[in-house]
Amino acid sequence: MRPFFSIIIPLYNKENYIKETLTTALHQSFANFEIIIVNDGSTDNSVEQVKLFNDDRIHLINQNNQGVSAARNRGIEEAKSDLIVFLDADDLWMNNHLEELKKLYHDFPNCGMYCNRHKTKISNNKLISNSYANSIPDNFRGIIPNYFEANLVNRVSFTSSIMIPKGVIQKYNGFDTNISSGQDLDLWTRIGINYSVAISNKTTAIYRFEVVNSLSKTNFLSKRLIDLEKFKTFEVKNESLKTFLDIYRLEYAIQYRIAGDKKKSKKLVDEIKSQIPFKTRVLLHMPSYLLAFLLKIKHKLKHLGIDFTIYH
Repeated sequence: MRPFFSIIIPLYNKENYIKETLTTALHQSFANFEIIIVNDGSTDNSVEQVKLFNDDRIHLINQNNQGVSAARNRGIEEAKSDLIVFLDADDLWMNNHLEELKKLYHDFPNCGMYCNRHKTKISNNKLISNSYANSIPDNFRGIIPNYFEANLVNRVSFTSSIMIPKGVIQKYNGFDTNISSGQDLDLWTRIGINYSVAISNKTTAIYRFEVVNSLSKTNFLSKRLIDLEKFKTFEVKNESLKTFLDIYRLEYAIQYRIAGDKKKSKKLVDEIKSQIPFKTRVLLHMPSYLLAFLLKIKHKLKHLGIDFTIYH
């Protein structure tokens, strides 16, 4: 029987998490799916953890390390279903995740993206909800009236909570392998510009922020970021998109300043037309060493369960 969903899991050195993640994927109330795990050159015991499972819905593909975008693209290529569901190797699902996505797909056909709501685990004992009440009510279910406005405070399209038709992904040639940080943001933005996006009123996924992300250890100047200039013509026609992307310009500007590249930081700030919050403007005038110290404090506070943003 052809699977209704193809679940794509990119795997790289997640031996301490993949077993729990895979367990939540297999224990879904809707069971017609395949799981394609693309092992992207793991050097730990991640593959051995996967092999503990005896389920013919699991398909393991091994490749040399090429990055998460290449791993996801490989999984999409191998998918037997026309509906692609993403799950990162350290995130978790509740057992109704696929069932709710299936209902959403049937109730609102022809969308470019389908999203369940999610919570974020910011510390061992702290889960926070992600509200979009600035744009849509917390009990809203349907096509989002203004996708980019809904994303201004919290991100609607969290990778492990969404489903996208395979044809939509292929229209944009999948994830851009030339981007090493923000590949998912790039694809979701392209889809959000051109398609309707539907959201469920059910919370079915958990993003594990408390898991150490190896990308965070990468020097910012060595990262290949999204070229936000590609969206310029669309921003002119869509004020919410402009405001949404300006948040990332601010984030990148601060990161460049921390890394010591004031020129790139200033260039990004000059491109921002939205109002920059006072606290963010203060940060942009601080010396790099102090910004780096404050960022470390912010991350430590988040791991202790205290979360806040400097971009609103």
